[in-house]
This record gives sequence, C-alpha cells and structure tokens, in this order.
Amino acid sequence: MTKLHVQKIDTFSGHRDCVYALQPALQPHHFFSAGGDGMVVHWDLTRPDWGEVVAQLPTSVYSIAYDSEKNQLWAGQNYEGIQRIAPYEKQVVSSARLTSAAIFDIQFFEDQAFIALSDGVVLVMDKNEFSVRKHLKATAQSARCISINPHTREFAVGYSDHRIRVFGLDDHLLRYTLESHTNSVFTLHYSPDGRYLISGSRDAHLKVWNISQKYELHQDVVAHMFAINHIVYSPDGQWIATCSMDKSIKVWDADTFRLLKVIDRARHAGHGTSINKLLWSSFDNHLISASDDKRISVWDIKTV
Repeated sequence: MTKLHVQKIDTFSGHRDCVYALQPALQPHHFFSAGGDGMVVHWDLTRPDWGEVVAQLPTSVYSIAYDSEKNQLWAGQNYEGIQRIAPYEKQVVSSARLTSAAIFDIQFFEDQAFIALSDGVVLVMDKNEFSVRKHLKATAQSARCISINPHTREFAVGYSDHRIRVFGLDDHLLRYTLESHTNSVFTLHYSPDGRYLISGSRDAHLKVWNISQKYELHQDVVAHMFAINHIVYSPDGQWIATCSMDKSIKVWDADTFRLLKVIDRARHAGHGTSINKLLWSSFDNHLISASDDKRISVWDIKTV
C-alpha cells in the first residue's frame, strides 16, 4: 500500500482577493496566478518572498492560459473579454471584447483556443490570428470547464446543467452527452493515456468515464464534503489531486482511484477557505494550491 508524506513548503501572499487561476510559466520553477483583484502575478518557487505583477486588469480574472510557443498568457476578464499578455515584457499584446459573459476556462490545442463562457457558449478561436472560428452552444447554462484528449481528438465541456458534452476537435460536432452528476460540473481532466475522463462537480462526486466504452461510467466516488473545484494529475501520471470548497486537497491513486492522502488545515496547516485551483509542477514534484483566503500554498509530496 502506497503511503504519502506531505509537507507544506511555502506560502505565497500578495493577492488582495480570492485566487482563481494558476498556470505554468516558461521555466519549470516559475508559475503565474490571477484572481479577483485583477492582478496577474509571476512567481518563483525558489523565492517565496518574490512576486512580480505582470498585468493589472480592471476586473476579476477567473481563467488564464499559457501559450508556451509564443510565451504569452491569455487572461479571461470577468465580462471584459480576453487579453493576451507578454508576461516578461509586462505588456498587453492584444485584447478583444469577444463576449460580455464571464470566462471560466481557456484551453489550447494545436492552433485552436477553446473558451468556456457563463452564457453556455464555447468559443473556438484561431490561436495565431486571435479570431473566433465558431460558437458552440448546447445549453443556456454556463460552460464551466474544458479538457482535451489528443488521443481521440475530442474535447469535453462541463456545464452548469449537470451534463458533460464531448465534441470532436476537428469538426466541433457533438459526439456524446454524459448525464450522472446532480449539480454543476466544475472540473474535467482526461487521463494522460487518454483512457479515462475524470469529472468533479458541485455535487462533491468524482466520476470516472471509460472512453473506450463510449464514455460509460466506470467509477463514482463521493470524494469531498462540498463542491470539487479542480482536478490535476501528477507529472508522472501516478496520482490525481482534487481540491474543494470544503477547504481540503485530496490525493488519489490514478489507477485505482483510491484515496491516499488528505491535506487540510488541521493536519498540514492548509487553507482556511475554499481551494479553487491546483497546479502540479514538474519542479521537485511540488503541488501548488490557490484559495479564497488570497494565498497560494506549495506542497512537497513524496512516497514513504
């Protein structure tokens, strides 16, 4: 039986409001954050006392996405569209008020950007031209999260109507509609090998969908006390981490989906409010968490 040792390494403070988004940066030990204060901040895992504001946007930022090819950050402003930022130059390269809806997620694949909006629309953009290719609207309720499967060339979208919809990456046509959650689907993640789709919801359930069986429900885990806000895989694909409105992070075996570790305030001096986002860095296998408490915590996770 695998046993994990967890140690809190650092706490990064500087945001003045809830932290909603985390993204990797050009160097493995760097990352970006954004939140309700409109600040986009560049951090260094080796220097917890250092943080650099690369953009100050006028509204809350729920989602950022890093384009490693161009070394640019896309930031989704609440009701103000998208800005492309050159983080090291601290410059806004371009901006587009594509929507008046809130932007909950941005994901890249090849030359496309997929953007989940609060009005139920998923925008498909040309990443290089920074222009809209298509509007996909399957429901009037919010599109909350997106995950991409390069193996099957599909992408899945979680919605506030409790459903997950799977579309083709090339034709953008609807292929599957998955119904099992009883509340909004806040987070999705395809497994690195493309075998499973993992979903987390406001209903606190973690669900595992078998892709080879036409997305048949493979496993249903009552994972948290309250809403699951985000799911990430470890860099080696062995573990899954989930975070929740219940103020905890949980680490799971990626093969069996068995719970391995609970990280919370009582056991590990964790966050005191809802944990919104995770980033599992390849730098020393550090897990990074962002919370409503305005702080970012860094966790060292090792097998005993």
